[in-house]
Amino acid sequence: MKRPVLAANWKMNNGPTAARAFMETFLGGYAPRTDRTVIIFPPAVSLSTVSSAAAGRTDVVAGVQNIHWAEKGAFTGEISAPMAKDAGARVVLVGHSERRHVFGETDAQCAKKCVAASRAGLAFMLCVGETIAQREAGETERVVTHQLREGVSQTSNLISADFLLAYEPVWAIGTGLTASAGDASAIHTLLRTQLRQMIGTRGDEIPILYGGSVNADNAASLLRAPEVEGLLVGGASVEPSSWLAIAQTR
Repeated sequence: MKRPVLAANWKMNNGPTAARAFMETFLGGYAPRTDRTVIIFPPAVSLSTVSSAAAGRTDVVAGVQNIHWAEKGAFTGEISAPMAKDAGARVVLVGHSERRHVFGETDAQCAKKCVAASRAGLAFMLCVGETIAQREAGETERVVTHQLREGVSQTSNLISADFLLAYEPVWAIGTGLTASAGDASAIHTLLRTQLRQMIGTRGDEIPILYGGSVNADNAASLLRAPEVEGLLVGGASVEPSSWLAIAQTR
């Protein structure tokens, strides 16, 4: 994917009708670009709507917010990676802080989801990040390194796997607090070093995004920080006007 990567996580917002209107407005104001990639992660019920709207655009792709690691089975309420791909997804969001801390998703489950995504021919975006207690205890580096290594521990042929990383400090999600550009850069540099240790020079090709109360006012300063190669945006991505401003950030 072309970097920077600007990813919109709509969370539980924008059903099919709203998603259709959003994409019409957004794409109407966002001319095709070759210098970046936009990913939109809608709720599963709106995935086909977003994918269909972006058909024909190589710079705007649809993603899915969550998958189950099994291909099929008695898992009421879940969707599999092949199902998501069939509905138009190209990327799977794995280990978002809300999945970890609200729904109790573990590193082991994240690892299985990364495997399932790769097996289905989808890219995965693995999210890592520390809580405020972990940050205050000086455990940030240990936590994000562990989450990264455990998350990809079961992915075979990691050197050729299609994936991205997102650093999203839990204390900055939906709180209005944002890591400084320097703080984000420091953790992204750590993650880049870890990737190089794991997969050599291929580690330089993996986009690393920052997420955590990103908005149109702070997007540019965050993108200028070393090793910050994209943004994972929550609340500010739900409305087309604010998302358009972020997607066009220079």
